[in-house]
Amino acid sequence: MRIAVTIFLTDETIAPVRLARELEQRGFAGLYLPEHTHIPVERVTPYPAGGDLPREYGRTLDPFVALGQAAAVTERLGLGTGITLVAQHDPIDLAKQIATLDHLSGGRFTLGVGFGWNVEEAADHGVEWRTRRELARDRMALMHALWSEEPTAYDGAFGGVRASHAHPKPAQKPRGPVVGPRTLVGGAAGPKLFAHIAEYADGWLPIGGRGLTESLPVLRSVWTDAGRAPAALQVVPYAVLPGPGKLAHYAELGVEEVVLQLPPAGETEVLRVLDEYARYLDGASLS
Repeated sequence: MRIAVTIFLTDETIAPVRLARELEQRGFAGLYLPEHTHIPVERVTPYPAGGDLPREYGRTLDPFVALGQAAAVTERLGLGTGITLVAQHDPIDLAKQIATLDHLSGGRFTLGVGFGWNVEEAADHGVEWRTRRELARDRMALMHALWSEEPTAYDGAFGGVRASHAHPKPAQKPRGPVVGPRTLVGGAAGPKLFAHIAEYADGWLPIGGRGLTESLPVLRSVWTDAGRAPAALQVVPYAVLPGPGKLAHYAELGVEEVVLQLPPAGETEVLRVLDEYARYLDGASLS
């Protein structure tokens, strides 16, 4: 099982370059970074985990800039977003950022796609909350058009693009309906989410990984009904705190990669936790 990590990198935590080097030296599979452009002070949306919103949410580094630094000082480390709030981006600009990072890193980028939870943040980007999922779907299709080998036009419900010369192309090759980098969609299990995954992604990024025993058969059914190859589906439990038997349970379900949560802390604390997590790297301590 591949063991990756995620962390809220901020202006107060360990630096991206230092963390990336330590991860690659220790043999971790990847680094995933979350995204929040800003957190409005006047906020009525409750924090999904309950209680006060943690300080790091309003201080996150731009994930693409931070991952670009990580790519420059590593050779094998996977680089991912967990997640990119696609609806909050201009899709033409975002397509360029993603393709450039995947190209410069030699195809090491994973695009985590998410729909968000903070209504106020999304509203400041002009996103209408009830249509944000369809907006993200539309923007994914537009980016696929720009990543296509031949100039391809796209005319969608929320926007379009003329047939264009758009380079660089992502280093990763098309896979069925998926064009561009490895794509995982985050969110809670449900028919709408699973339909999105089967339409334009490589798999699912379930936060915490709870309930997979019940939800995985449903997702696999939706996936195969859409004509996707069963073996191609990837499920990557995200922001996991490892515990007794948890990783072994994931392995029994066919999970091949897990993303463990690091604390949003300084160098000393983050490296201490990395040393704790290192015991899972050889697979001998999954249980």
